[in-house]
Amino acid sequence: MPETAQEAPNLRELPVSQTPEVDFVRIRIAGDSGDGIQLTGTRLAESAARFGNDIATFPDFPADIRAPSGTVYGVSAYSLNIGETEVLTFGDESDALVALNPAALKKYMGELKKGGLLIFDSGSFTARALEKAGYESDPREDGTLSHFRLLPIDITELTTSALQESGVSAKDAKRCKNMWTLGLIHWLFEREIDALESWLREKFANKPEIAEANLLALRAGHLYGEIAELPADISQYHIAPAPLRAGEYRTINGNEAMAYGLYAGATLADLEAFYGSYPITPASPLLHTFAKLKELGALSFQAEDEIAAIGSAIGASYAGHLGITGSSGPGIALKTEALGLAVATELPLVVVNVQRGGPSTGLPTKTEQSDLFQSVFGRNGDTPIPVIAASHPGDCFEVAVEAVKIATKHMTPIFVLSDGYIANAAAPWRLPDLGEGDFAPFPVTKATDPDDFQPFKHDPETLARPWAVPGTPGLMHRIGGLEREEGRGNISYDGDNHQRMTEIRAAKLQAIAKDLPPQTVESGAPSGKLALVGWGSSWGPIRVATRRAVLQGKSVSHIHLRHIWPLPPNLKELLAGFEEIVVPEMNNGQLATLLRAELGRPIRSVSCVKGRPFLVREITEIINNVVGG
Repeated sequence: MPETAQEAPNLRELPVSQTPEVDFVRIRIAGDSGDGIQLTGTRLAESAARFGNDIATFPDFPADIRAPSGTVYGVSAYSLNIGETEVLTFGDESDALVALNPAALKKYMGELKKGGLLIFDSGSFTARALEKAGYESDPREDGTLSHFRLLPIDITELTTSALQESGVSAKDAKRCKNMWTLGLIHWLFEREIDALESWLREKFANKPEIAEANLLALRAGHLYGEIAELPADISQYHIAPAPLRAGEYRTINGNEAMAYGLYAGATLADLEAFYGSYPITPASPLLHTFAKLKELGALSFQAEDEIAAIGSAIGASYAGHLGITGSSGPGIALKTEALGLAVATELPLVVVNVQRGGPSTGLPTKTEQSDLFQSVFGRNGDTPIPVIAASHPGDCFEVAVEAVKIATKHMTPIFVLSDGYIANAAAPWRLPDLGEGDFAPFPVTKATDPDDFQPFKHDPETLARPWAVPGTPGLMHRIGGLEREEGRGNISYDGDNHQRMTEIRAAKLQAIAKDLPPQTVESGAPSGKLALVGWGSSWGPIRVATRRAVLQGKSVSHIHLRHIWPLPPNLKELLAGFEEIVVPEMNNGQLATLLRAELGRPIRSVSCVKGRPFLVREITEIINNVVGG
């Protein structure tokens, strides 16, 4: 495949699976939100990545800190796709489901394929638990489960039995059933548990009794798989390592990659990174990750509210640091006035929006792409801000570095769009070579010469104004939200001056557009019957469906936008080569509307606002509806 504007060192160019039942396995673990499901799934993903598999994950959990126990509403789940070919989505349906209570079975049974493996904790199927899950009869006895391969195990009882001599309380023993389950799943996938044992010892180094209890449960679950007389139709899954590019890899999620990329970008720009934020789902881990970078010189600040958070970041940029703030849609709404201040003062500021379902507080733990209009247009006055979007967890690192380049080169705030799926999903990430190529240093030059210093004199190419740090001799100047006089920077209410400054702010986007790499085709031919245009986390399912369709000889191509505003200058010319254009996005057609306005041609929108990413079969249906199949 030709190299594209989006392609980068972490993109794994692996074969497309033609035999999914052999090349990858999709497993979902589900239970009560207090069962440690997310921890279990994360460790399983780490083991698969360490083994060398390609992986894609999908954590799914309630918005409540402690949702109603035993109810469908309170179910937490972790989906993992483990493959030896390219894996970019968590899978349309599961090959195996581990249900630790009836509510988990109720919620996810419909997404387990016929003939799939169903492991469930039989000890949890009490009359009370069945009632809370909404069952009128026991699904084990009424034929509901007849389409699956069943492995009922009393996981709770086996866990407590294994820990009888451990010295922990019965309550703490039951809490270890996620480790028992993890041990069994590791046996199921032919994985050793040595690395998990080391991790448990390190995690509970200060609580040796808890560490030993979890170790015993982990070993007991793994041993059960080895010695139990399982039904003949239940066997282990053999998934070989994927042929990944040579290099050093680690598992990373989007929030981690974004934080690391912003820190790396600041370092490459020879700036100190300052992250000012207020906690909000699903952006909070950005703040947590930045706090861990303290020893490397990163500065982080948890503000009392969203307005203070962005105010602190603007202040940091004014003082010569790289100001960064992050939030989700509701928090971005509160930052709106200060965003206008950042545009008016022409200071570099990176704003990360980890999108979630809306409107208002909406669906805090569910993913969506519905803040595009908010990012492009959502401010008072003519207030242009560039917008770029990450497409997968590893891409967050590259997008973050690019955002720092744009913000510092053009002296502008910039939006970086992620979403709840990218933020929480994990994937293998090839560590980049900092100092080379796209990650070469780009040190920022700050104003120091007082001769003929004009704080709002704009560079003819970039339209950036000088970055004059307070305290620099001879560079005293006024700054604020009131309109500035062109060049000198004094407060001005003159109409002609306001016209010129408005035009300069708009022209900054044009200057940014000139620097953008040409938009190319992600998969498929550069022209043809159908172009699927995506952005953000729709990348995975669109790419998978398109590559499979191309192998079947269908005239379909995938074009994925990183640069949302301004759009790539050659986009109109590129799309002119396709008869039909369809934009699948997790909103009610926002990018499609933007493209219609900018490109002046019919564009079809397909929406998915169900709190989850597109499924591959949904994209395949779009393709077949247009090109046949």
